[in-house]
Amino acid sequence: QVHLIESGGRRVQSGDSLTLSCEASGRTATLYAMAWFRQAPSKEREFVAAITMRGGAPYYARSMKGRFTISRDKAKNTASLEMGSLEPEDTAVYYCAATPGSVATMTISDYDYWGRGTQVTVSS
Repeated sequence: QVHLIESGGRRVQSGDSLTLSCEASGRTATLYAMAWFRQAPSKEREFVAAITMRGGAPYYARSMKGRFTISRDKAKNTASLEMGSLEPEDTAVYYCAATPGSVATMTISDYDYWGRGTQVTVSS
């Protein structure tokens, strides 16, 4: 079992930057990839970014590429999401996810472990 805890969410102003962190504990040696998803009010959960623990090229949702940067620290079992030029449309609960699978995907069902989320609110 793997436990994920997100942190760093808060209220910011439009145009600000913010970094979210996710710490994994438990059977972390089994993890292949970690990812971030987000869910805005009244909307479905959507993919943000993913990265393999081995350090391969990260994947981004098209609308976030260039503004968001995902990184991981394999030694610390953490994944971070640096977010820039935030807009009110980025307001959402951001979830960390992880998988022991062999592929880092954009598909929710491919991730076995989820954190409880951290709220990011962007004010105009």
